[in-house]
Amino acid sequence: MSYTNPDPEPERTTGLEPGGGVPPGETPPAESSLPEAGPRETHNPTRGWAKGPLALILLLVVLVAALFLVYAVVLAL
Repeated sequence: MSYTNPDPEPERTTGLEPGGGVPPGETPPAESSLPEAGPRETHNPTRGWAKGPLALILLLVVLVAALFLVYAVVLAL
C-alpha cells in the first residue's frame, strides 16, 4: 500500500496565509480522502433477511389484515 499525505503543501496551495490560515472570503483547500483511515473489512454478511424475522413480520402482517377484514365484516352486518 502506498501512503499519501492528506495535508496540502502550503508553498503550492493558493489562498493560504503564512501559518496555514485562510483569509476571509477564500475557500479553504479541499480535504483529500484518507485511503488508510480505518481497518480493512474482510467479513461481509450475507444479503437478505434471516428466515425467522421475515416469517414473524409476515405473520404479523397477515394477522393485522385478518383483523381489519373481520372488523369490516362485523361493521357490514
